[in-house]
Amino acid sequence: MSDQNSTLSRRRLLHGLGAVGLGGALSACVGPTITSRGSGSATGGAAAQVLPPVSDTPATGSVSFAHWRAEDKAVFDTLIASFVKANPKATVTQDISPSNDYQSTALQKIKGGTIGTAFVAFRGAQFVNMNKAGLYAGLGAQPFVDGYFAELIKAGQATSRAQMGLPYQLVFNMPIFNEDAFEAAGVGSVPTDWDGFLALCETLKSKGLTPIAWPGGEPANSGQLINSMAMNNMPTDTAFADIEAGTRKVTDDWFLAMLKQYQQLTPYFEANSTGTSSEPLQQLFASGKAGMLATGSFHIGAVRKLGAKFPIGLIAPITVAADKAKYEGIYNATFILGVNAAGTGQDAALKWVEFLSDPVNAAVYANGTSQHVTVKNVDYTNPDLKHNASWLAKKTLLAPRFQFTNLDIRAAVEAACVAVVGGTSPDQAAEKAQAVIDQKRK
Repeated sequence: MSDQNSTLSRRRLLHGLGAVGLGGALSACVGPTITSRGSGSATGGAAAQVLPPVSDTPATGSVSFAHWRAEDKAVFDTLIASFVKANPKATVTQDISPSNDYQSTALQKIKGGTIGTAFVAFRGAQFVNMNKAGLYAGLGAQPFVDGYFAELIKAGQATSRAQMGLPYQLVFNMPIFNEDAFEAAGVGSVPTDWDGFLALCETLKSKGLTPIAWPGGEPANSGQLINSMAMNNMPTDTAFADIEAGTRKVTDDWFLAMLKQYQQLTPYFEANSTGTSSEPLQQLFASGKAGMLATGSFHIGAVRKLGAKFPIGLIAPITVAADKAKYEGIYNATFILGVNAAGTGQDAALKWVEFLSDPVNAAVYANGTSQHVTVKNVDYTNPDLKHNASWLAKKTLLAPRFQFTNLDIRAAVEAACVAVVGGTSPDQAAEKAQAVIDQKRK
């Protein structure tokens, strides 16, 4: 299904997709092309509690569902209404925090067992830390776990391979682009090398567009671009984990080369890019004034709500020569669903997780939010999910920024990229970041 030189016409959907369904495409593709690479499983001890199999009787009691996806609130409200209809003696309340706040405060908020009786975690450091803290009650005895693609839920396992959480979202952490804008600018194919990507940016700029809307002032999303900037520059697929381990440094040649490429991209970002957050850039992109939004597929739903009518594709900058590229793009399995081991609300929370795991309900979530999910046998009807179905078969790398389990080290690495865009030399930015990394490793 992969075709690097495919035209950008909105008529490029896969032939026959409607007949077999997108779920069939995902079933066929998971494994050979989308595989887990690099760090992703939790380290440290798993929670002692393993929940017994979910009850067949209706749930009773209240569920506090803690997450960071405010843009999904309406879809979850619809699902909650269906859940309560089937479980009249249960309630579900969403406890939503901005993604930055959720990264820094969720563990402390949830550990008491009152907030977040059901909760989610980002893949990587947050899941590792929550698992070490014993927040997750084990899900290994649940029959509904078999309804997920096994390869895509490894990020929710402890070192023992015990299934503590269930990554729910299958997203692509790479820029999205306005296909109409590309076509109007005369861009006929996606670039397959670095020179071609820079030429694309120059072409878009010459047409009066902001080539790349990049939220450099918002750490939770500014770092998404590093996934695709690093994927073909890294000497190994575990290079970011190696930086944290101390066996590689950000002063190494490969990382400096990537920083110099950030420097080359600087003229193609919006003005004051190092001080901009994602919300205004979503509007900029939705209005047709930016060719690319350098966050990920998880923002397609948001820009649709802002009025974007044009076809939206996915594009990853290929930072090397075409024949040197190992990967075409980035994927991630995240939004790791779990049940709080603390408190007394496990039965109802487990019933809620089971409900979300049903393919019918997972389809409501996926189609309502324009995000693929890790659940099997989901019927995808959302046009954007169908339009980007080809990425399910392309050679993609598991998002490497989540290899970091120390958020201070990750922040230092990503801050080096922001500093270069802000005018710091690559050498100076790397040296400063490495000093922080060395300190945090002590």
